[in-house]
Amino acid sequence: MNVKPLADRVLIEPAPAETKTVGGIIIPDTAKEKPLKGTVVAVGNGTKDEEMVLKTGDQVLYGKDAGTEVEIDGTKYLIMRQSDVVAILS
Repeated sequence: MNVKPLADRVLIEPAPAETKTVGGIIIPDTAKEKPLKGTVVAVGNGTKDEEMVLKTGDQVLYGKDAGTEVEIDGTKYLIMRQSDVVAILS
């Protein structure tokens, strides 16, 4: 499926949550830290007030509660406004 975000929104594939074990105890998915970085998969065209700075393939950091989770073809993504992204990693 081809997804094209509208306006100043971006589609981000979150980095996998880190799995930590403590003394052989496996942490369940519900207790794992939500990843705060990911890869931009698709971008909108921006708005007349805000130019689109992000591009496909950018590694980014975003806020803890940023975006809305969506599932496309069995893969989980976040869709959020460009302003929810706090940094581009290089």
